[in-house]
Amino acid sequence: MISVSNISKTFKLYKSPADRLKEIVLRRSFHREFHALKDVSFEVGEGETLGIVGRNGAGKSTVLKLLTGVLIPDTGNIHISGKITGLLELGTGFNVEFSGLDNIFLNGTYLGLSRQEIKTRLDDIIKFTELNEFIYEPIKTYSSGMVMRLAFSVAIHADPKAFVVDEALAVGDAYFQQKCMSKIKEFKNSGGSIVFVSHDMNAVKVLCDKSILLENGEVVEKGEPENVINTYNFLIAKRSKGKEIKYQDNNITSGYGNNKATINSVHLLDKNSNNVELLLSGNPALIKINLTAQETIEDLTIGIMIRDKFGQDIFGTNSFYLNKKIFVEKAKSYLITFQFAEFNIGPGKYSLTVAAHTQNTHVEECFHWIDGSTTFEVVSGNDFYFAGLSRLIPELLVESD
Repeated sequence: MISVSNISKTFKLYKSPADRLKEIVLRRSFHREFHALKDVSFEVGEGETLGIVGRNGAGKSTVLKLLTGVLIPDTGNIHISGKITGLLELGTGFNVEFSGLDNIFLNGTYLGLSRQEIKTRLDDIIKFTELNEFIYEPIKTYSSGMVMRLAFSVAIHADPKAFVVDEALAVGDAYFQQKCMSKIKEFKNSGGSIVFVSHDMNAVKVLCDKSILLENGEVVEKGEPENVINTYNFLIAKRSKGKEIKYQDNNITSGYGNNKATINSVHLLDKNSNNVELLLSGNPALIKINLTAQETIEDLTIGIMIRDKFGQDIFGTNSFYLNKKIFVEKAKSYLITFQFAEFNIGPGKYSLTVAAHTQNTHVEECFHWIDGSTTFEVVSGNDFYFAGLSRLIPELLVESD
């Protein structure tokens, strides 16, 4: 279990190294203070995963460094039941001149393992890395993905009770990332506590039981991952140009934006143009969006995102990526339709998010964003059975030698 109570951390920033010496000799302040964390509290129980999200510089990595003992908090308390390991900056605790094998012993020692304990785990560590003969080569010859394999394997085999993961995991190839995720889930199911920091919102939704959002070193939202991520998107939109971003209510649900254009309604229709909440996988479908322009916008982007019952993004696109330029005039309403000849997603329950903004994302300027504007369910058709989220239609060929 991890318990963090009211931790704060402040760094002294100097314009040049000489200012440090001048401050000591002249006994005057030549620095400015940066408050990386301010009164942060959270708990992670046994078998629980906490996701930490936020913009660059929000304080996420500082939290992990405090948890692992790399830094000491200025105020507050941290209690961890047992050993904590994990991945921070890639290559931390490694010597690039040493071989991968030598670095297993070096890094394992840093993590509190005796030489005999490392020897006992050595075969499992090497096998998990799949580095084969490269384990005997200096890690200065390794790619970043190979270093990540080695670092993760040592950390997860150090018998921790708590595990922290930063963005270092993102450098691996897809196969090894899946292998690491499987190992993390196994660790969680055995009662381990996990703190997961990532800019991959889908990974946070899938892996985490709860989440916190950091902004300028403070916790501004905590709770279910999907709700926290929605607030995170709102904070990103607040940085956009134009009028003040604010929450707004309409006849669909609450949303946010600067009101230069507002989404009035969203409808999912079947091939007969009937409003539906149930669709057959593979059948035609329409998504119709009614929008009113409060100002003339020369290049408006309208986008959709389909999410599954876990909040994971399944499919998304917008008019920018579809090379469709949309011009809207002030005080006029428009009907925008996304037409699917085949709605090829698997059986399950889904929600639809819609957004109006500029350029390819809502970061530049967000007019109106609505999470969960409508929900629907997809069921299997009668053409053929399949499992999963994607309805691919293969052609099966059988040939004799």
